Amino acid sequence: MLKLGVNIDHVATVREARYRGRGFGEPDPVAAARICEAAGAHGITAHLREDRRHMQDRDIWKLRETVKTRLNLEMANVPEIITIALKLKPDIVCIVPERRTEVTTEGGLEVAGAESSLTETRQKMNDAGIEVSLFIAPDEKQIEASARVGSQFVELHTGQFAEEFHRWVEATDEPAREDARPTDLPELQRLISGAKQAHALGLKVNAGHGLNYENLPTLFAAPHLVELNIGHSIVSRAVLVGLESAVKDMLRLMKDYRG
Repeated sequence: MLKLGVNIDHVATVREARYRGRGFGEPDPVAAARICEAAGAHGITAHLREDRRHMQDRDIWKLRETVKTRLNLEMANVPEIITIALKLKPDIVCIVPERRTEVTTEGGLEVAGAESSLTETRQKMNDAGIEVSLFIAPDEKQIEASARVGSQFVELHTGQFAEEFHRWVEATDEPAREDARPTDLPELQRLISGAKQAHALGLKVNAGHGLNYENLPTLFAAPHLVELNIGHSIVSRAVLVGLESAVKDMLRLMKDYRG
């Protein structure tokens, strides 16, 4: 069964737009996490950034107390956040690249150029009972490096796939037809190859970034997926239909995945 991890960063983004630095405010990402779990989500994902632009330390600690399924902490490979993660003890951490100027995480982690540092962090997390995932592009070199680092998971960056799919929709104007779904998108083929390679190397395969209710069925061509981490699309839909319905709609869509 394909699992859903709901990224609640965007709930905190809405709160911080009005209540930044005030230590309170709405909407509450912890309350959102409860709703997501009650709706059937298999886990909650949150990114504690170095600049604290959305999730705050207090949110992360409350999430650790509250989440009953699986808490996935997205984090940069930097000393301050490593220390917090080792004290927090989420179920899994996903190490991501982080740049102060980006709106959201863009691009995958450069694992091949930082194997020593990432291996050290991976070992610390594993010794503390925390699984490790690396957020990477579906690139052969990065996948091989991730296996050498010893991570339990890779999360394949689907952002370029989402962009390609959007361009295809604009060109064809018929995304609703099942027989019209594209199978030859270059980035989809990279994801298929990357998932096969990672699986063959003993890595579990997650995916995320830019996934939504429209492009997800096309992604299902990629094999061996364990979990999808989806945030913006679900939170956006929740504005119109409510968070519980948005999560359940995504879960219904994911039932069609055959692996």
